[in-house]
Amino acid sequence: MFYVYLIKSNIDDSLYIGQTENIKERLERHNNGFVVSTKNKRPWSLVGVEEYQTRELARWREYKLKKSVGEKKKFIKKLMSS
Repeated sequence: MFYVYLIKSNIDDSLYIGQTENIKERLERHNNGFVVSTKNKRPWSLVGVEEYQTRELARWREYKLKKSVGEKKKFIKKLMSS
């Protein structure tokens, strides 16, 4: 399985969307400062995930979320209310 995930900074409540095959490992990379775009707002907490059968589908979903404000808002609202 592949995942599109939403994480939240415990410092300033900012949000980050990404995709991965291993949620636990990816969250550790964010929290250990190995991801340039998130290292200054550590630590991060997992808000939620969507599952996909292929990496291609997960990447496409991540791309659409990052390019469409409306889709991003729906995704965040869905995961924050779960």
